[in-house]
Amino acid sequence: MTKKADKPNSELGTRLANTGDLHRAEQATKRHQKSYNTARENISKLCDGNPFNEYGQLAVAAQRQRKSYEDLQTETAADGVITGVTAINTKSIELCEVTSGSHNTALIVNDYSVMAGTQGYFHHLKVDRLLHIAAKKGLPVIMLTEGGGGRPGDTDVTTINSGLQCATFAQWAGLSGKVPRIALNNGYCFAGNAALFGVADITIATKTSSIGMAGPAMIEGGGLGKFAPAEIGPIDMQARNGVVDIVVEDENAGIELAKKCLGFFQGASKTWAAPDTSVLNSVLPEDRRYVYDVYKIINAVVDVNSFVELGAAYGGAIIQGFARLEGKPIGLIANNCKVLGGAIDVDAANKVNRFMNLCEQFCIPIVSLCDTPGFMVGPEHEKRGAVRHLSQLFTTGANLSIDFIAVVIRKCYGLGAQAMLSGSTSKPSYMLSWPQGEFGPMGLEGAIKLGFKKELAEQTNDKKRQALFDKLLAQQYEKGKAIEVATMLEIDAVIEPSDTRSTIIAALG
Repeated sequence: MTKKADKPNSELGTRLANTGDLHRAEQATKRHQKSYNTARENISKLCDGNPFNEYGQLAVAAQRQRKSYEDLQTETAADGVITGVTAINTKSIELCEVTSGSHNTALIVNDYSVMAGTQGYFHHLKVDRLLHIAAKKGLPVIMLTEGGGGRPGDTDVTTINSGLQCATFAQWAGLSGKVPRIALNNGYCFAGNAALFGVADITIATKTSSIGMAGPAMIEGGGLGKFAPAEIGPIDMQARNGVVDIVVEDENAGIELAKKCLGFFQGASKTWAAPDTSVLNSVLPEDRRYVYDVYKIINAVVDVNSFVELGAAYGGAIIQGFARLEGKPIGLIANNCKVLGGAIDVDAANKVNRFMNLCEQFCIPIVSLCDTPGFMVGPEHEKRGAVRHLSQLFTTGANLSIDFIAVVIRKCYGLGAQAMLSGSTSKPSYMLSWPQGEFGPMGLEGAIKLGFKKELAEQTNDKKRQALFDKLLAQQYEKGKAIEVATMLEIDAVIEPSDTRSTIIAALG
């Protein structure tokens, strides 16, 4: 006789249902009226049909002394944060040997419909628990950070005074270099939520985001004025100052991008398409003084639609991001001659320094496209601590153990060029140049004016002085041409532009 299956526990079913959108229809409607997703809708989109093992679903806010337990079950469902583990990119990514061996990813999704996404006592315990699991199992973490920071109203907690024993922030920061951490924000993100956002390896935010280390109440309480939430850390500001790496249209776009970024740390893409590399032979203007679009070079080297730029609105003299070559992930950095002529300023240096460290931590090789006249100089730049910030690039470059392939596109001058080469022309595992590459300890024009100052001054006739300058410049250019530099073994090879992709792929093995 077959034993009948036990009946589902009705109390359990009711309690679990209380945390869902059907039983929280009013809160879901408010989200939808703002064209936002509910927290559980975001979980569903992240899971993409894969099972979600949730942690702490039955938690409620520590406020039984001030509210009815029944109300807490729906009004403070899961205590404002959904945590758990799911598999991500199972259909698109072939795991690499340096991953934990699975697609499993820890998810932490703050729920703004619960007390404005504030962080309560059990909220923190749930986050701490999942961060512990992520550390133990080596799981990457995707965190959705929308929320108002710490919550002062948890009346059930009577044995804690300051709350400063909270371990969440140290645990999250302690995962740096151990597992990839991607933060996505939509809407308001203040105080503790913002602190978590800012620590992440990759930060993504929607156009409606406002992100600040304090919200309106704290700012006003500190006597600093009265501000609307949207006035605090608006997205345009936070993108320009480097707080936000990528700006997206909405949560749906952000979730898809977060999964794409995660894929670079997981392994090779199962599908890829090669670009048309022939355009590389004509991308540079004939006149070396003219600018060009370096994105055309990037897109003709990496797999089609694989480049994801980080920090596009910040430190624009360098373009950086993740991409793929025949499906395999790489980090890519490139000078942008349209910004400061490609000279590396403090913002660009800080941006690329952080990025190179990230690639090193997770064994992602770097490809550098060098075209720079050097570091940005001048009294105004020194006010920003240029010596400290720019020099840090040499420390980072010297300690890279990953494959580093450098390709000189045109200008390769001075300390700035050495920084783009991880220290010198001898440091990359393969040091390449296009035939248009030009090398020297400083920009050719500056070198002539400085090194031949006396000779030029002796020419009182303007035309003759210019003729002498042009002659000396041509001589220096010939001396510093890539082909000539290669004869002295200062670089490994000179290649045709259209061979760039295939050469890098072969070098990376």
